[in-house]
Amino acid sequence: MAERPFLSIVVPAYNEEAVIGRFIESVRTDVDRPGLTWEAIIVDDGSADQTARVVREAAGADDRIRLVEAPHRGKGAAVRQGFLAARGQWILMADADLSMPWDNLSRFLDAAAQRDAPQIVIGSREAPGAERTGEAWSRRVSGRVFNALVRLFAVPGIADSQCGYKMLSADAVAALAPHLTLDGFAFDVELLYLARLAGFPVREVGITCHCRQDSRVRVRAGIASVVDVLRVRMKARVGGPDKVRPTSYNGRRGRPASASSPDRRRGSSYTP
Repeated sequence: MAERPFLSIVVPAYNEEAVIGRFIESVRTDVDRPGLTWEAIIVDDGSADQTARVVREAAGADDRIRLVEAPHRGKGAAVRQGFLAARGQWILMADADLSMPWDNLSRFLDAAAQRDAPQIVIGSREAPGAERTGEAWSRRVSGRVFNALVRLFAVPGIADSQCGYKMLSADAVAALAPHLTLDGFAFDVELLYLARLAGFPVREVGITCHCRQDSRVRVRAGIASVVDVLRVRMKARVGGPDKVRPTSYNGRRGRPASASSPDRRRGSSYTP
């Protein structure tokens, strides 16, 4: 059996033929570093183009690349599939369009390597140190409105629930993944809401974000996401998510190498 990697990178992909090859190559060149073992799990969400073929060819040349093929159900369903397939001590959600440059990865690793490390580290386009480029004014406004609703109804105190980059410990994934139900864009809200109920600390880190101009999120999807946020709260009222509790897994949760202390080891298209 292959050695368990330190980091699993889970990437939901729907009709990403144009960018998925570049994403895979960027992982090989920009993530690969001494002391950091990794795997990249690309979940093809029923693409109608050649996304799966591109990934399959890459996986044939590098066994650290893995393809999970799934019927088209949405980003939340694809991420959930990736969580279930991940073997890493830490699992990082990422977008295929590389909206976050990989030099930001050290911010996640540093946060998780601290003495009071949280089990969930989320990228934020609103936290101190964040920078965003290429974002349309209308998208910025709609995003802020949606985040205000999320803070009001589900996860107060989280400035940016919808950033596509989130890193979870294997403990957190094992506890939360079986309880995730939303297939659409609001799955992030459900994930964070359940994390709060389960007592997992969450920390935001500011990241650089290059916004994709051809994002496929539309008004209808935005409305559906708002409805899903309300569904998350309604499920809590009938005793669903409150049953979530932290669970342990076979193995010891590791701490990533800090960018400032390199020897400290062991201890998309969907973007709204």
